[in-house]
Amino acid sequence: MKLPVIIATIISFSLSSSGWAQALDTVKLGWLASLTDAALFIAIKKNYFAEERIEISATEFKSGANMVLPLGTGELDAAAGSPSAGLYNAIGRDIKILIVADKTRSSPGYSGSHMIIRKDLVETGRFKSLVDLKGLKLALNGPGNSNTATVNFALTSAGLRYDDINVVDLSFPDHLIALQNRSVDGSNLVEPFASAAVARGLAIRVASDDVIDPQHQLANILFSSKFAAKKELGVRFMRAYLRGARFYLEALKDSRFAGTTAEEVISILAEFTAIKDKAILRSIMPSGIDPNGTVNISSLQKDADFYLSRGWLQNKINIADVVDHTFVDEASKSLGRIR
Repeated sequence: MKLPVIIATIISFSLSSSGWAQALDTVKLGWLASLTDAALFIAIKKNYFAEERIEISATEFKSGANMVLPLGTGELDAAAGSPSAGLYNAIGRDIKILIVADKTRSSPGYSGSHMIIRKDLVETGRFKSLVDLKGLKLALNGPGNSNTATVNFALTSAGLRYDDINVVDLSFPDHLIALQNRSVDGSNLVEPFASAAVARGLAIRVASDDVIDPQHQLANILFSSKFAAKKELGVRFMRAYLRGARFYLEALKDSRFAGTTAEEVISILAEFTAIKDKAILRSIMPSGIDPNGTVNISSLQKDADFYLSRGWLQNKINIADVVDHTFVDEASKSLGRIR
């Protein structure tokens, strides 16, 4: 299978005083080139990978599901994606993939996932609280992912079941169209689409994932088994990544990009993502990330158990068996662990 390389980032870096450049290790990375890949973008732009003698060759994918096969075969070394029923089913078929670090989580005040309801339904009183989700038609982005888990936890908190809503599966950009033509009543949307829906007067934000399910693990860094076997290289990769994550965290303040590194992070996001308008980036609520890269295993397990109950997951999976904290533990030890 030949991978369609959309973006290739090649960085050369001289590491010796004599001027001779040491050979760089190439890491083949899959990503969505979305806002939640910010720590990777930063690590590239700030030369953190280059300083670890690594060059990144990145391939952009349309969905995390499309990364699973090339990651399993070793055509990709690493990937930035969301754990899903599809990933877990692949692991259940003995496709060797490891979850090695946090990439996105809903920390208090910082969430990239938001439940929104059409503005007219709120204004007329049809929707007042989460219990009023019953009978509504919600746009989601496909079964067996963290988006569906968020909605399930919202329903459960209101004494409802997943079957109490009607689900329409659409790509995130199509959620806005469906809200505009009133073919759906609401949505659970990621940024920047959630803020765009609110700004256009299509919907009102009624809950965010950081409130619905605090510390919800939404996305992770994944390693192929072949790459994970290269322990020293994997640790170097993770050290650069965590430096990017910590720089990103310094940009967060008051649920916005308003911290000390905000303007630089916004510029990097505008360079690497499809969102070129910096005003939009300043207006959205960013997602959180753990500064030490620690994976919230219990959160992933809760999601996986929900997928199993819906029949999206073929067999029960023990998430602890597929999480390897070796790389983040070594990297955070050398960088200094943040408490």
